[in-house]
Order: sequence, then C-alpha cells, then structure tokens
Amino acid sequence: MERREFLKGLLGTGAVATATTAEASVQRHREPAADAIGMLYDATLCIGCKACVVACREVNHLEPEGTLHDRQTELNCNTKNVIKLYKDEADPSVFSFMKQQCMHCIDPGCVSACMIGAMHKEKGGLVAWDGDLCVGCRYCQVACPFQVPKFEWFQASPKIVKCELCKERLADGKQPGCTEVCPRKAVIFGKLDELKTEAHRRIAEQPNLYQPKVYGEEEAGGTQVLYLSHVPFEKLGLPTLDGTSIPYRSESVQHGVYQGMVTPVVLYAGLAAVVVKNWRKGEGEGEGPSDEKKEHTP
Repeated sequence: MERREFLKGLLGTGAVATATTAEASVQRHREPAADAIGMLYDATLCIGCKACVVACREVNHLEPEGTLHDRQTELNCNTKNVIKLYKDEADPSVFSFMKQQCMHCIDPGCVSACMIGAMHKEKGGLVAWDGDLCVGCRYCQVACPFQVPKFEWFQASPKIVKCELCKERLADGKQPGCTEVCPRKAVIFGKLDELKTEAHRRIAEQPNLYQPKVYGEEEAGGTQVLYLSHVPFEKLGLPTLDGTSIPYRSESVQHGVYQGMVTPVVLYAGLAAVVVKNWRKGEGEGEGPSDEKKEHTP
C-alpha cells in the first residue's frame, strides 16, 4: 500500500506542477522602461583607439591584458568592452571598427534563463548581475544571442562578467567610462528615446553614408545599445535577428509543450510504469532466494 500511495503521489505532484506551468502566460513583447537609458555607437566615427577599452578596465578594476593595441578581439572575464576590426577582403579600403559589449536587451534572454534572479533588470533598464544569488549554472551564457556574459573559469569564487553600464558611476551622477573618454564621441550615453531620435537624425542627414536602419531598435525585441554603420551590420559581427525576443521564443516553446498537460502527464505515466515494473521485478527476484533457502532448511 505504501508503494501504491507513493505512485499516486508522484502522479498527483506531476499534475499539479504541469497545471501551474500551463496556466502561466507566455511573455509578450515588452516596451522599454520610461526611464530607459543606453548607448549609441556610430561605426563611422570610431577610429579604433581603444580608449574605451582601457577606461572600462580601469573603472571596473579589471586586470589588463597585453598592451593598448593588443590583438584581443573577444570578450572574456577580464574584458567587458572590446573593439573589433572588419576589413573587406575584396576591397581593403572598405573597413570598419566595431564596439562590442552587453546590449542591455529590453527583454533579455539571460534574465529569463536565470533560475533565481541573479541576472536581472535594474533602474533605467540596464541588465545587472547579483553575485549573492548566482549559482554558477551559466544558463545566461547560453541564452544570450550576442554571446556576451563570460564566466571566471579560473577563480575559486567565479563571477559572471559583463557590461553593467558602469552602474556605480551612474549612481554618482556620472556616465559610463567608455562614453566619457571617447575622443570622437563614436559612442554616446543618454536616454534611450533621445538616442533613437539622434540616430534617425544622422541617417536622414547622410542617407548615402549609413545603412538605412538603426540596429537594436527591433532586433531580439529591442536593445538599449544601438548601432549605426556604413557597412552591413552582419559584417560587424552583429547577428541577424527579427523582432521576437529570446524569452518570448523560448517560453512559447516551453508553454506549448505543457499545453493541456498532455506531454507531462504522458511522461509521468511512463515514469510510473517504469517504477512499477522495477518494483515487481524486484519482488520477483526477492522470492527466489527465499524459497531456495526454505528447501535447504533441515
């Protein structure tokens, strides 16, 4: 009877869990917060001096790697901001620099994937990380379409490292280190709606210079870091994404699986069948030695 009650409880628990999941509404398109802030990077103005990279390391107390003009081209646990170079192989005169850092998505995949809220949205819409909550699962790395979060593999107490828009400086009324030092103002900081207005103004004034869109205005449901470029955005390494946010896409699949509880109930029923089968097999094997012992008993 105890085993039967256990199996009933197993199925009951599964039904309750799946019912709760099925009732959860799929996350819809999100609008940016009213106080949303961000950055606008204009590739036509960047000269690749990497002053932003150095400033980022200094204000975030990150270990320097190599010299100012080293060949580092990827984000890592010591680099929250990097400058890359694109060159057209067919025409070397066509080139562009590219600044990579966290995109601070309006509906971030990393936040959705984080089990207990270590990755979260803060005032102004910036995406931040809380080390006191992080369990090191690194789901945020997998969920990010821009491959931004990095893990400190060689630390005893590892962190997730990514741009947080220098939130400590923002709290003191300052701007991010990278935007403060840029000599050409290739990257600027401000309110998201004002940055969008400025981006469209530049395109309207020089339509022959810029690609006819603002990258980040729609991609992945919208990001708070925007890009202007004179070369196709994919050449800069930015992924081609539609306006669907990563959480909406992933949660739609998840909730579709749990729709009507059919799939989970089948899975739990299969699990119960295996348990019952193994239980009966175990009892059958247990009877053999007992009978054999009785036969040899004088």
